[in-house]
Amino acid sequence: MPYEFRLDERRFNRLALLAILVGLGLLVVAFGTMIVSAMSNERATQWVRHTYQVIDELDTLSLAIERTETAERGYLLAPDPVRANTHRRNSALVMPSLGRLQSLTADNPRQRQLTAELRIKLVDQLATIDDMMSRAENGQLAAAREEFAKRVKVRQIDQIRALESQIRAEETRLLNDRQSVESKRRSQFILVFGVTGALLLLAGLATFALVRRYTRDLAKARDRLHLLNTDLEGVVSERTADLRRANEEIQRFAYIVSHDLRSPLVNILGFTSELEETNRSLGALLERAEKEAPQIVTPDSQAAREDLPEAIGFIRAATQKMDRLINAILKLSREGRRTLAPQTLEMAEVLGDIVGSMEHRLAEIGATAAIEQPIPDLVSDRVAIEQIFSNLIENASKYLQPGRPGEIIVRGYAQGDRLIYEVQDNGRGIDPKDHQRVFDLFRRSGVQDQPGEGIGLAHVRALAYRLGGFIDLKSELGQGATFQVNLPATYTDEGVPN
Repeated sequence: MPYEFRLDERRFNRLALLAILVGLGLLVVAFGTMIVSAMSNERATQWVRHTYQVIDELDTLSLAIERTETAERGYLLAPDPVRANTHRRNSALVMPSLGRLQSLTADNPRQRQLTAELRIKLVDQLATIDDMMSRAENGQLAAAREEFAKRVKVRQIDQIRALESQIRAEETRLLNDRQSVESKRRSQFILVFGVTGALLLLAGLATFALVRRYTRDLAKARDRLHLLNTDLEGVVSERTADLRRANEEIQRFAYIVSHDLRSPLVNILGFTSELEETNRSLGALLERAEKEAPQIVTPDSQAAREDLPEAIGFIRAATQKMDRLINAILKLSREGRRTLAPQTLEMAEVLGDIVGSMEHRLAEIGATAAIEQPIPDLVSDRVAIEQIFSNLIENASKYLQPGRPGEIIVRGYAQGDRLIYEVQDNGRGIDPKDHQRVFDLFRRSGVQDQPGEGIGLAHVRALAYRLGGFIDLKSELGQGATFQVNLPATYTDEGVPN
């Protein structure tokens, strides 16, 4: 069932992601369409505005022409300086207005033709009107009226008005078309805007549903995780207590076994001493027999006199080694049962004392030991820390490379809430295949030319574990070794940093 649930969950995630991507794609398309529609609508609006400008300018031109014509008629009927000024003012407005009209309609071939014809008519009409007004103002009123009568028969003003009407009709047609286009664009824009809004609403609802589902699932998962953590804490506490009791039982067993083994070992050592004394007595007796009665000395007795000392020597060496191993096990057992007492340690001082205690030994072998400053302090058990670094520095001094002055460097640095201490040497190094082996009890690596039973690094690792840390090794043959001790900055009862 959990496997099928994961498949359903993945399928849901893919569909939800696909829906969101499709929604985003539609939004992009809708947004682009809306921009295009808005731009098209803006262009249509500009054309409508342009048409109104043309019509306004045409109205201005028509008004100027009509006022010029009216002022001329009035002055010829009843000369008046006001009418003459009105004529001159409006006559001066006609051609500039026509120029603006031609500029506004330059994009329309039909309008260009009509305005060109209108310009010809207006030029002639204005020239005639100016001539009649000049005659009238110069005292030739009768001649001016006669000329006006002739011009009325020609009806050129009606031709001008007809051209104006054609121009107006064309612009009215364009206005209707452009307003229709503008209305369509506006409708399209509203439609696109509505569709876009609907898509946004749907995308928002889909996103809300997705987030709501995941939030609900996350809350359920959090509650389950909290329940599991609560149960796990209880299980861990129970298992920790069981492990502590088992560890204490193992330590007591190791102590009892080691202690009980020592009793027969002491007897073996005692009897070995007695055998040595007996062997010496037998040797003296055989020597006397060889001198006084050689016929009673057999070859077996001579072989026994030669082989027995060697056998006794083997027994003594084996029992002594066994005694050292038992002592080591007892030491580890005692350390495991010892209550740790964390305190603030100034590591520069602690390491300085360790190096100082070994100065005589280092001077004998031609080696130096240095502590790089600054080195971080920590809160831990002083005895355990001293044993860890004493073992590491002593090991570094024991396994130097012949013919190369020994150099031992101790350094430390912080890494988050952990402290890393390194003991580096330039000695003979350790083969990478033995990096883990050297931490095992009674196991050693390389040439066995130094005294020891393979207990030191095992003891160091056990102490590092008890302090909530661990130890690692970096080394190559002939290139020295670097032991890294990783410890919590502050030791707690469970060996976990605060």
